[in-house]
Amino acid sequence: MVTATYYTDPACPWSWAAEPAIRKLMLDFGESLEWSYVMGGLARDWGEVVAAPGGTAGELVTGRLIRRWLQVADQTGTPLDPLLWVEAPIETTYPACMAVKAAAEQSPDSGYRYLRTLREAIMCHRRKLDHMEALVEEARRVRLDVERFRIGLRSHAITEAFGTDLESTKRLGEALAEVSVPIAGSAGEACSRGPGGAPLPSIAFGSEDGGERVVGGLRPYESYRDAVVECGAKPEPRTVSVEELVAHFGRVTTKEVELICGLAGPRASAELFRLAEQWRVRPVWCLTGYLWEAA
Repeated sequence: MVTATYYTDPACPWSWAAEPAIRKLMLDFGESLEWSYVMGGLARDWGEVVAAPGGTAGELVTGRLIRRWLQVADQTGTPLDPLLWVEAPIETTYPACMAVKAAAEQSPDSGYRYLRTLREAIMCHRRKLDHMEALVEEARRVRLDVERFRIGLRSHAITEAFGTDLESTKRLGEALAEVSVPIAGSAGEACSRGPGGAPLPSIAFGSEDGGERVVGGLRPYESYRDAVVECGAKPEPRTVSVEELVAHFGRVTTKEVELICGLAGPRASAELFRLAEQWRVRPVWCLTGYLWEAA
């Protein structure tokens, strides 16, 4: 058994772009890869910046985030809607991080399904997920026990668990800084930065003998796969059709279809629209691309 400790944040756009690789790892390695999720706390307060002359802090933050999201969409082909930062800007990611910890208490997948739902809601549907009731509504969408979730989200245990995650993320950032781990990206860093300068996303793969391989920042799928193999797990890749992928995960992106179904470039879009014409899948438009779900 290889452990995969995933350092991320629901509102990290580079983590959203890493979803095709994450889902392929889940399919290729199955139960030989045990996942846990560390919430990196990307922003306690988006407004904690110093305003430049002639501009307010809020304006600077909004402009910076819109540019960053458009950069991610351009470099990765990931569907993103940066109008969130104009219409319903999120003030902090901390409540969403704690909500993932609360969801993990009652999810056999350690909270992944809820985390994915938050990502889609933030990145594609402009939902302001920085307060209790909005996060409870997302818990209802994935059929969690809503009252248990609400109680958990208010509990000291969840606050402490998130605090532990922040400390773990900080230690990761400090450790990676000491060894000067390079971060992938052709135009600047392909990552967000959490506590201690930790790159988000990052995955620490651990072997049974205590060895560890850390992949920091957004990388090609092969970088993650090779790290898992070095830790002792063997992939069992199989051919997955588009409809099988949708049935397994629910909504998928075009990039996920490209990578997991082996349909490079325009072949993925052509197959998805062919299935849509037959009412077998349904496209859900986002500003820079599509999500796809069962019709």
